[in-house]
Amino acid sequence: MYNLWTILAFVVYLGAMIGIGVIFSRKSSNVSDYFLGGRGMNSWLTALSAQASDMSSWLLMGLPGAIYLSGLGEAWIAVGLGIGTYLNWLLVAKRLRKYSAIANDSITIPEYFQNRFDSSSSALKVTCAIIIFIFFLIYTASSFNAAAKLLNTVFGINYTLGLTIGVLVIMLYTFLGGYFAVVWTDFFQGMLMFFALMIVPIIAYGVVSTDFSQIVHSVPGNPEYMSFIRGKDGNIYSWQYIVSNLGWGLGYFGMPHILVRFMSIKSADMIRKSRIIASVWVFITLVASVFVALTGYAYMSGTGMTMFTDAAGSETIFMLLVQKLTPGFIAGILLCAIVAAIMSTSDSQMLVTASAVANDIYKAVINKDANDKQLLTLSRIAIIIVAIIAFLIALNPNNSVMSLVSYAWAGLGAAFGPTMLLSLFWKRMTMSGALAGMISGGATVIIWKQFLGKTLLVGSDGTVLYELIPAFVISIIFIVVVSLISPKPSQKVIDDFEKVNSVDL
Repeated sequence: MYNLWTILAFVVYLGAMIGIGVIFSRKSSNVSDYFLGGRGMNSWLTALSAQASDMSSWLLMGLPGAIYLSGLGEAWIAVGLGIGTYLNWLLVAKRLRKYSAIANDSITIPEYFQNRFDSSSSALKVTCAIIIFIFFLIYTASSFNAAAKLLNTVFGINYTLGLTIGVLVIMLYTFLGGYFAVVWTDFFQGMLMFFALMIVPIIAYGVVSTDFSQIVHSVPGNPEYMSFIRGKDGNIYSWQYIVSNLGWGLGYFGMPHILVRFMSIKSADMIRKSRIIASVWVFITLVASVFVALTGYAYMSGTGMTMFTDAAGSETIFMLLVQKLTPGFIAGILLCAIVAAIMSTSDSQMLVTASAVANDIYKAVINKDANDKQLLTLSRIAIIIVAIIAFLIALNPNNSVMSLVSYAWAGLGAAFGPTMLLSLFWKRMTMSGALAGMISGGATVIIWKQFLGKTLLVGSDGTVLYELIPAFVISIIFIVVVSLISPKPSQKVIDDFEKVNSVDL
């Protein structure tokens, strides 16, 4: 349990986040401001908000927890995510910024897809919005789950009460401030996550440095704890294991809450600077997260503490190090980094989901003449509804942050990743192809996870191939085949595609 200084740090931090929401509530006067910040974000805001919203509680809880339990081999995920981050910024960011503006100034990902193919039908937009709604509910629930675990571990607050407090704070500032509030809070949260992840493993290493090498190389029951290529049994990892972990990087191409950051930057020419900032941030934080796990294991083992044996316990290793090694107010500030990771992801996801409900379902299907005031009101109502449903999903305290994130990541990555890449770079792609790709990708994730993955392509080490991999491939196949058998795109679609190559926006 922590003292009053720790509590004060939390109160100040949460109050500051709500304050930002109140301040920016006055700037969100129309849907473009509320969902996209009026396309006025600078390089630093774009980069840090994108990466902070990306990494979530997974960075401080899920990844360290997985490595703590199983060893350095789990860091293949970090490698995949690092590569995926860079490629997303390199291949998608600039082109999407230009294309979304050319395609009738699209302000949401579903709207971009519909305008990209100049379709009068709402089928693509609505399908996209439904997929976002389903998988983001799971993703948001993982963030709420992490928030409740944090408050329970730090303050001994009942899980359900902690969950309620976390949901209310996140919902409130997102409700009030929209995209401006989300981006600015994410910026500060990204900075806090960065410094916390740098400081904590350094302090821990200083405490255990004399015993570090001996401890992590002699883990009971896992002599290969520090191996990248061998598991607990000493056998080399199967290709399914390595590909599954590296394959996480594919998910970036289909994450609406990250992709929308590219659309909001003031100029496409600012993307290069953002890419450098984002890549450096990701590389350092991922490496630091790995060291949180290793130094945490060494500290607990070296001090004779009871070791964690399951995900629920191991995912609290960052919190434990902070608790044991730092004083009250400093501990509170460092633990706010977890709050920052949670908030920076869930607020973005709630906002994207709300935009899908209001702009891409309600306006597209129910009331095509809806004005900005009506859409803003509905968006705020949608944020409340999303928060309530995600709250209900997160009520089970035994849910692993990692398992919830992996499922949602796969669903979004497979449904939108291939569609996004090919829509940006393949002129011949059609709306029918895009629709087929989305549906086949999302459906394959569910089918593979529940049924096929348990029997097909199972590795020699028992690894079930991560559902994102086959779903991504199948989605590409469906897009290409269906596009080629569909009528060619209209001249306007071709002209817009060519315009992206020649115009700077």
